[in-house]
Amino acid sequence: MNTTNPQVSLPEEIVLQKILFIRGQKVMLDADLAELYGIPTKVMKQAVKRNLSRFPAEFMFVLTSAEFKNLRSQFVTSSWGGGRYLPMVFTEQGVAMLSSILNSERAILVNIGIIRIFVKLRGLLRTSDSIIAQLKDLEKKFGEHDQAISDIFEYLKELEKDKTEETDFKNRKRIGFLSKDDK
Repeated sequence: MNTTNPQVSLPEEIVLQKILFIRGQKVMLDADLAELYGIPTKVMKQAVKRNLSRFPAEFMFVLTSAEFKNLRSQFVTSSWGGGRYLPMVFTEQGVAMLSSILNSERAILVNIGIIRIFVKLRGLLRTSDSIIAQLKDLEKKFGEHDQAISDIFEYLKELEKDKTEETDFKNRKRIGFLSKDDK
């Protein structure tokens, strides 16, 4: 057994750009995960199909044709090159399960990095929920006395409404950082 711990460089901003919001869940595409693992997408899909019982619907699902079409329409050029099969998408739990079927040190290290980013993202969302709750308490205390405060609360209500509504692919907000080229 190898006692050295090889490091895999996994920049957070790269992973964050690959996390999508589909069917009300944060997910990653099979092609993006395969790229991070350094294996062909076909190899990863075959490993998943051989171990399908490990991937219930809350861990992994296949996009519908309509979802895939909407997803592709977000990107000016397709990075999928006209594949014959609809992509699989993996939730945080599905990503964790992938390390058990992809028996490589790199897969394990990449999964650890991805899971850490999912956890950090969840913490950020909890923090924003906490801030919104505190601001609602302030609204109750101060009421409608000041128009500026009232405007802030209206804006926050819109943000909260946007967060709870099902986001379609065309109008989804990107998670992560934009490179200079994306701006």
